[in-house]
Amino acid sequence: MEEAQQALAEHFGYQSFRPGQEELIEAILAGRDAVGIMPTGAGKSLCYQIPAAVLSGLTIVVSPLISLMGDQVRSLKEAGIRGSYLNSSLTPGQQRVVLARALAGWYDLMYVAPERLQDPAFVAFAHEAQIPLLAVDEAHCISEWGQDFRPAYLGIREFAEALPKRPVVAAFTATATRTVERDIKSRLGLKDPVSVHTDFDRPNLSFIVKKLAPKERLRYIERYLAAHRDTSGIVYCRTRKRTEEVAAAFLEDGFRAATYHAGMEADERTRAQEAFVQDNVSVIVATNAFGMGIDKSDVRFVINDGLPLTLEEYYQEAGRAGRDGEPAECILLWSDGDIRLAHFLIDRTEVPEGSGPDVLKERIRCREQLLGSMIGYAESTVCLRARMLRYFGEKADMAGNCGGCSVCVPALGELPAARPRVFGGATEAASVSSFDEAGDDAEEMFQRLRALRKRLADERHIAPYMVFSDATLRAMVRRRPQTEDEMLEISGVGQAKLSRYGAYFLKELQS
Repeated sequence: MEEAQQALAEHFGYQSFRPGQEELIEAILAGRDAVGIMPTGAGKSLCYQIPAAVLSGLTIVVSPLISLMGDQVRSLKEAGIRGSYLNSSLTPGQQRVVLARALAGWYDLMYVAPERLQDPAFVAFAHEAQIPLLAVDEAHCISEWGQDFRPAYLGIREFAEALPKRPVVAAFTATATRTVERDIKSRLGLKDPVSVHTDFDRPNLSFIVKKLAPKERLRYIERYLAAHRDTSGIVYCRTRKRTEEVAAAFLEDGFRAATYHAGMEADERTRAQEAFVQDNVSVIVATNAFGMGIDKSDVRFVINDGLPLTLEEYYQEAGRAGRDGEPAECILLWSDGDIRLAHFLIDRTEVPEGSGPDVLKERIRCREQLLGSMIGYAESTVCLRARMLRYFGEKADMAGNCGGCSVCVPALGELPAARPRVFGGATEAASVSSFDEAGDDAEEMFQRLRALRKRLADERHIAPYMVFSDATLRAMVRRRPQTEDEMLEISGVGQAKLSRYGAYFLKELQS
């Protein structure tokens, strides 16, 4: 594990692993299959990126997120790890170049979509390459009990077992009940896997539920945005039509907003996503097509305008808030009409061609059961946090008051927000007190560092979070490093990023 520890510090600037990471990485490096069930923001990606940096050969990462692969590779490059991707955004000629370079040892890691594993050219490449690790991201997609079932995931096991030497197979997801976990292990053919479950509780997130009619929901969201104009957030809508209506209302009111749904052209979706990630818009209004893997750490709120079909889906969407560990709000707005829409969508469930009526009946039964759990959460009169934790199989003894949900603290979500917001039992003011103690100019310096980060990111055509996170910038403000050695002591500053950006930030901090 010494090499892994060194890679963690050098590439990512952290001196210690988060809960669950060390156990998973140690198992993978020892040649064990593994399953990591870790909430959004817990650092799942590091569990295969660190082994990729340490192991000889090419780690293959199966991911459904074609639109994000480019960003993920650029982020790895900023950390000093040699990454690549292979997807339909590349021309056939570009794909051949990537494969040739991979065989020549240019890369440590390659992202591919699950459908790629069925491509004869890629299968032939994989038989020539040295593949020590096959990492399956968003592994819940392999289960019909998961919220994003993707049939192509069912071919991963056959691909792995057909290779000259079966690689270590490691599966990762943020949302898996015990049923989904069993499906993952069985359908991937995992051999005596190490299973790691980390705490699903995110104390920095505040969970709020309000039952409002659609028109009332829009007025509520507009008032909320007006009170949080300088923060970044996501508004999820259940239909494309509603997404466009809400986004149009936001733009008319002067909010910097973008729209994202599957009915848009691919380049339009890409532009919207990039505008949001690069802080050119503050709010993105989206369907669940804007989903897994969005790596923007400073999302301060996620609002669901309507009822998701499953608690897994809701937890995935809500979990995109507060990935930097700072306070954030997750607000669910719903009405009885959402339940009718959900039943309508379930009635339109499709199954693979050739499936018998029993398959369709079972899938509908499964989806209705999942919806029932979601409705139970929306209608809950007991702690929302505890209810969600118990759903995912965790003990949740909140003694009747978690301090961070609208059942336990009814004032949460009320507008205008003239009160201190409560998160996990501590007020927002208390959570940032250490930052305030950095001096009267702390906020001014933080904004100067953010502006510097944005300029450097724009010059390099990357997202600001790829430079440094907000949490790292706040640590710089608190500690005011004056040398490179002092800069390296700050969490999130590794040697790779220090060499690229350290001088710029030291100069700003010294000015």
